[in-house]
Amino acid sequence: MDILEKIVTHKRKEVEENKSLFPTKLLEKSTYFEGPPISLKKYLLREDKTGIIAEFKRKSPSRGMINKHADVERTTIGYMQAGASALSVLTDSEFFGGKKEDLSVARKYNFCPILRKDFIIDEYQIIEAKSIGADAILLIAAALEASKLSALATFAKSLELEVLMEVHNQEELEQNVGPDLDVIGVNNRNLKTFETSIQTSKDLAELIPEEFIKISESGISNPDAISELRGFGFKGFLIGETFMKSNRPDIAAANFMEKLNGYS
Repeated sequence: MDILEKIVTHKRKEVEENKSLFPTKLLEKSTYFEGPPISLKKYLLREDKTGIIAEFKRKSPSRGMINKHADVERTTIGYMQAGASALSVLTDSEFFGGKKEDLSVARKYNFCPILRKDFIIDEYQIIEAKSIGADAILLIAAALEASKLSALATFAKSLELEVLMEVHNQEELEQNVGPDLDVIGVNNRNLKTFETSIQTSKDLAELIPEEFIKISESGISNPDAISELRGFGFKGFLIGETFMKSNRPDIAAANFMEKLNGYS
């Protein structure tokens, strides 16, 4: 069993447990549930922003613990003040050390789009995402059958949430492109070897239909990479470990974005 299969198997059990503990009717009473989501697409296109989706991530299966002590409030506020276009918050506990409360804290202190980064396999998690303050969800093509991904995307749109679909290769892209997607992300991490290369984004760039905003994810460690990827039509850049491995991710992000702004 590879790491993705292991995560999805665990996620199925977790979702069933959460359904019994927190029924959907309870989630729908959240103060965030009726609020209008903020558009990730629009923020990625804003010229006064960097296009960076800055991620709050404590650990990962490939790196282990990255930053155990980072403060959600200080880090996310710092990300946005530095010029990030949006936030991504890991809510998976077992494999990434996140929690749903992290996203709600980020929502409390930031008026910007927030992506719930998790392994979404069930409509329940989409209702949950809206209830904790998310504006967009992630659907991972490698973790879902094409019909399931399409159904989940349609359901998310019914709740006015935007959808970021993540692919790793041409096959995943071609099998899953659909009308209810807003953003298509290319993950530069090889799920088998965990190696990253932005060449993956470059190779898939021209295959992504023009109507979708395209973003590059993972392995973006310097402003040069963003400058290069912009030449291939990428408007967004999801960055987590590059910032989080610092003792002060907010300061690391500010330094990174200051250098990036110097390219313009």
